[in-house]
Amino acid sequence: MKVLALISGGKDSVFNMVKCVEKGHEIVALANALPPSNSEKEELDSFLFQTVGQSSVHYIAQCMDLPLYQVEINGLPVNQSLDYEKTINDETEDLYVLVKKALDKHPDIGGVSVGAILSSYQSNRVKNILGLQMLAYLWQRDQGELLSEMIDNNMNSILIKVAGIGLGKDDLCKSLSEMKEKLEMLASGEYETFTLDCPLFKKKIEIVEWEPITHSDSAFASVYYVNFKKIVLKEKNI
Repeated sequence: MKVLALISGGKDSVFNMVKCVEKGHEIVALANALPPSNSEKEELDSFLFQTVGQSSVHYIAQCMDLPLYQVEINGLPVNQSLDYEKTINDETEDLYVLVKKALDKHPDIGGVSVGAILSSYQSNRVKNILGLQMLAYLWQRDQGELLSEMIDNNMNSILIKVAGIGLGKDDLCKSLSEMKEKLEMLASGEYETFTLDCPLFKKKIEIVEWEPITHSDSAFASVYYVNFKKIVLKEKNI
């Protein structure tokens, strides 16, 4: 089946693409929602989308040699019910616009790849979207087991946002393999990632220059994220 992959650039959305290909599906296009171009900050209070690092997702499309369709996130999480119904100015409507944009160019797409693991809020909004089959091979998987599987499958993802107790600014831009032990012991902290390489990439991403951004700094609610300043693509030694 031809598949549209919804990607944030993070480990889950990228690894789900790997699983789709393992199951015999063909990824034909990528889709991504990013903060508005007139926004002064990259980190948005979105319930549906990862927003940090979205300005660099086009590098993943280049690494996979696939078309990338993008829309800006204009809506807010207005309707926070698990059972979503069409709501004006809700960010979910941006998702539907995004998928429709890709389908207009690829009408033979039959499925949509999503990296949802535990969020019913996310999965319920993607199910049966415009008649497409949702492919979520990571759904309700044990996260420790999944982390090990990603590392074993040569997924090179780095932490680009850390929040809460147990993670700090010094953990930014560290890889999953470097952080494995710490992440497995994590009780309450949260993090987001960006993928530099995986088995589906024809090239790999290299971060040349970056800076840490402090979103909030307190003992119990610290949030830091990465601002990529220079990125290059490198050939892979196959």
